[in-house]
Amino acid sequence: MAERKKLCYGMVGGGLGAFIGAVHRKAIALEETADLVAGCFSSKDGKNQETGSFYGIEEDRLYKDYREMAQKEAQREDGIDFVSIVTPNATHYQVAKAFLEAGIHVACEKPLCFTVEQAEELQALAAEKNLFFAVTYTYTGYAMVKLARELVEKGEIGEIVNVNAEYLQDWLIDEIGGGSQTTTKLSVWRTDPEKSGISNCVGDIGTHIEDTVSYITGLHPKKVAAALDNYGMELDLNANMLVEYENGVHGVYSCSQVCAGHLNGLTVRIFGTKGAIEWVQEDPNYLKVTKKGQPVQIYHRGTGYITGRAAELNHIPSGHPEGLTYAFANIYHAFMSAVLKQINGREITQEDLDFPKVEDGVMGVRFIHAAVKSSKNGSVWTEV
Repeated sequence: MAERKKLCYGMVGGGLGAFIGAVHRKAIALEETADLVAGCFSSKDGKNQETGSFYGIEEDRLYKDYREMAQKEAQREDGIDFVSIVTPNATHYQVAKAFLEAGIHVACEKPLCFTVEQAEELQALAAEKNLFFAVTYTYTGYAMVKLARELVEKGEIGEIVNVNAEYLQDWLIDEIGGGSQTTTKLSVWRTDPEKSGISNCVGDIGTHIEDTVSYITGLHPKKVAAALDNYGMELDLNANMLVEYENGVHGVYSCSQVCAGHLNGLTVRIFGTKGAIEWVQEDPNYLKVTKKGQPVQIYHRGTGYITGRAAELNHIPSGHPEGLTYAFANIYHAFMSAVLKQINGREITQEDLDFPKVEDGVMGVRFIHAAVKSSKNGSVWTEV
């Protein structure tokens, strides 16, 4: 059999007009490795049909139910190689489980699911079926985040002694006090426990802090002491957290969706015995590096002195900004490379596995639950 050159994929969720579905499709298209051939894009039949028609999906591969899609695609000789799940949080678990049981690789939006038990079940199922499972924590896809990781691994800033990270937004500020006004349609489900889960702010953006810090440093939270603020809403809109890592080092995380003037202000600062690094998501093509007793250095993406994965995943010349879609593309680049190599029976390298995996999704769910539990119990230290 000839070696496969391309993959085909399906999508659940992401009907026309849905923000995150479009981002995923554009990111996958940038890699030119997979074609969209099947979908269950919306629970609303009209929207599903409209989206399928727009993307040229054949009628027999446009599904009204994701379970039917998983079963039928698994039975086709030309069935999808992986599915991209871009639905609201409440459906991640059951959709991912259906495709794993059908033997189909999965890429899923975060958070992975509602409960730790569900997350661990998906992890075990993916391992049992020998399937790749990506959880699309966006920010680990940025080239300069990969450079930050490389510098930490090489010991450029010494032993890590402190971490400070924040993710500040303001798009839910009108929700303070539990008023009836909603700033965007997203807030309708993000602040609804039945759709979002036990947390809004920590589950939406606090989990990005945890994953990005863990990716850069290799440190995972062992305990958390958290204070979550709901401001009259059912779910949190603001959170401040102390974190203790496995090696005893401490960090401070702050996430909020009610900070006026802040849009997507993810900033990660890692301090070591020899220096520090700082990365700002709204200016993602630069990495600030400070060595003890030396002037501050600013590393620019795409330049000749950039090495490793950050250099390999450079898409466009330096001075031209790469943003969110390229970060997603880098995640899909590795994930799709691993899937394609498995299909072709080729050796899978560490570079192919450089994407957020199901175990990262499990840790994210553990972190969310620990933060909520800590806050409810008076901000006591709580095991993650």
